[in-house]
Amino acid sequence: MNNPVLQGHFYILLATILIGGSFIAVENLAGLIDPFSLILLRFLVSAIILAPFVLVSKKNRAMIIPSLGRGAILSSFYAGFFVLQLIALETTTALNTGALYTLTPLLTALLSIFFFKDKISLRQYLIFFVAAISTCGVIFKGSLDLLLSFSLNNGDLVFFASMFLMAFYSIFLKTLQRNEKPIVMVFSILLGGSFWMAIILLIFDIPLNWHLVKGEFAINIAYLIVMTTLFTLYLYQKATTVLNPKIIMSYTYINPAVVAILVSVLSDVNLGFKVWFFIVISCMVTVLLQYILHKEKKI
Repeated sequence: MNNPVLQGHFYILLATILIGGSFIAVENLAGLIDPFSLILLRFLVSAIILAPFVLVSKKNRAMIIPSLGRGAILSSFYAGFFVLQLIALETTTALNTGALYTLTPLLTALLSIFFFKDKISLRQYLIFFVAAISTCGVIFKGSLDLLLSFSLNNGDLVFFASMFLMAFYSIFLKTLQRNEKPIVMVFSILLGGSFWMAIILLIFDIPLNWHLVKGEFAINIAYLIVMTTLFTLYLYQKATTVLNPKIIMSYTYINPAVVAILVSVLSDVNLGFKVWFFIVISCMVTVLLQYILHKEKKI
């Protein structure tokens, strides 16, 4: 795969699959310990694991200091998203957050108008709308009754705020990218996130309570650390060098499909024809959206 753009799409597709598993892990961890403490554990352990691979190279070590400031900015959005996600899931459901998350690509596209002077064509608006509908079809299992019973609560408002942070993370990831290796920027983001979480814990005197993270909880946090912190940060960093934030965030539409498939496999749940139908539609619409964005030179 010598085409950088195709490589970028592969990286984001793989990251999307890994993130799909994180929704299950995060829901299992919500309410266990304070969100700031949990995110500190996640980022700190990730940084410790990554440190030898970064520090072994003199060239990498020279890149760390110049990237720390930008990493701190990016980590404030990245860590903030996960903190608010955990807070939201204490009072809302994965169903509600999944439905709201489908608005993230459109939100990113709208913000890109301001930051990159991008334009959103009528075709893009139409595809965004169809993608959101098909994704909601997966989330609500093709049930009109379930869709009509959907209502927002305080937790949903918290999660809506987190969506802005993820959109800003995607946008600033593009603008703050320099010539350093992706692994160095990932390391800087992890250090920055650990710094912000530690400061908050100290100011508000929040206990760590890491001793509660054991058994099945430890497995869930291990997945978040390795798969959806180390790997996804690296994959996003690599993809951002060749892809536009709108293209990257458009893969969000297949997140619910990935979650549904993972639940089906891990919990032996029968999804039913309607859900599979909307899974196929959401995947097809996502591919179509990639084609339109590339054709309109929004890479």
